[in-house]
Amino acid sequence: MRNTLALLVVLGLGSPGWGQCPRQNTAFAPGEVLNYEVFYNLGMVWLNAGYVTFKVTEKQYRQRVAYHFDAYGATYPKYDWIYKVRDHYQAYFDRDQFCPLWFHRENYEGGYEVDNRYVFLPEARRIYSYTQNSDKPYSEDTLDMPNCAYDLISVIYASRNLNFSGMAVGDSVPVKTLIDNEFYDLYIRYLGHEKIENKLGGTYACIKFSALLVSGTMFEEGENLYAWVTNDANRVPVLVEAKILVGSVKAYLKETHGLRN
Repeated sequence: MRNTLALLVVLGLGSPGWGQCPRQNTAFAPGEVLNYEVFYNLGMVWLNAGYVTFKVTEKQYRQRVAYHFDAYGATYPKYDWIYKVRDHYQAYFDRDQFCPLWFHRENYEGGYEVDNRYVFLPEARRIYSYTQNSDKPYSEDTLDMPNCAYDLISVIYASRNLNFSGMAVGDSVPVKTLIDNEFYDLYIRYLGHEKIENKLGGTYACIKFSALLVSGTMFEEGENLYAWVTNDANRVPVLVEAKILVGSVKAYLKETHGLRN
C-alpha cells in the first residue's frame, strides 16, 4: 500500500468510540476548509516541503443529498526533484444516512501512480471497485460492504462525530478502512489530553492519539503515527506526526475556514 501526504493526515483524524457507527453530524458543515503545511525531517534539517487541503461542500448524488469531500496533497514544485507528490482524494457521503456513496483516489508519487474508484451501495451491502496502479493492471471487483466500513476520506469526517466519553488512556478501537481494494482492520489508541503550541502559531487544548500504520513505501508497519485533535465540538486535527523509513514527517494546521462550531 502506498502512503501519501493526504493519507498522513487522514489516519491522524480517527477517533475512539467505534463500537457504534456515527449517524449524526455535529462536527463539520459545508464550506469548511482545513489547510496544512507538511514538513519533512532530513538529517538535522526540517523542510517545509508540501501542503494538504481538505474541503467540504454539499451536492446532489444519485438523488441523495450528499457531502462532497475533497482532499489534495502535494509537494512544492521546488522539491519535486527530490520526490514529486500529487495526491487527490474525493468522496460523496450521504448526509442523512451518514454512509459512504462514492470514492476516487488519484495519486502520483515519485513516478508511481494509483487510480482507485469505489461505488458504495449501502442498501445492497455491496461495493463496486475499479482499481489500477503502476504495479497492477486495471481490474473490476464486487465487494461485500461490512458494517461501519469507510473509504480513506469518509472515515475522517465520520470519526469526527464519535463519542469520546468513557475512554481510558491506552484504550484502542478498531477502524475498518477500504484501501487498495482491501479492508484493513486498523486501530487508534487514546493517549489522553495535552495542550500544544502549533509551529505555525496558536496554542490548542487537544486530545492525543496514536494509530496503527500499514507498511508502505514511506512508513514502517506499526503504531508509528501520533495526532493531536482539538478538544472541542469541531474535532480538528492540529498536528499529525509519523516516523518514516528515513527521518520523520509532520503536518501542522495552518488555517481554517467555515468551521461549524
